[in-house]
Amino acid sequence: MSVSKIVITGKVLRNPEKRFTENNLAIASFTINFGIEDEEKPIRVFSLGKSAERIAEIVKKDQMVVVEGRLQTNAVKTDSGTDKKFFEINAQNVEIMSGQAGSATSTSSRDEDSFNLSDEINNDDLIGEDEIPF
Repeated sequence: MSVSKIVITGKVLRNPEKRFTENNLAIASFTINFGIEDEEKPIRVFSLGKSAERIAEIVKKDQMVVVEGRLQTNAVKTDSGTDKKFFEINAQNVEIMSGQAGSATSTSSRDEDSFNLSDEINNDDLIGEDEIPF
């Protein structure tokens, strides 16, 4: 397993979707568009546990956000039975940008609109020590 850290800015395409696992663990996911104007690309962002519930409450469609997290690959089975792989971000920090869309000025970390998710979930519980690449 490869773990990569990413920081990306993008526009939220729709309000986050919140659902629960069989063990009642909250999962929130949303998609952001990133890139340069004519070449914008969507990427899925997700979070688990209490941070997922916070994302579902605060993040809204059309907001500009800065997402910091781990870049991962995931695969789903298509109707034809083949695996389709895609990238997604396991969010550790989400910050809602203030001002005009695309503005480089972001909200203060003391603001309600900025929250660090890494304090709310222990990432060591998500991957085993034997999977750490160093």
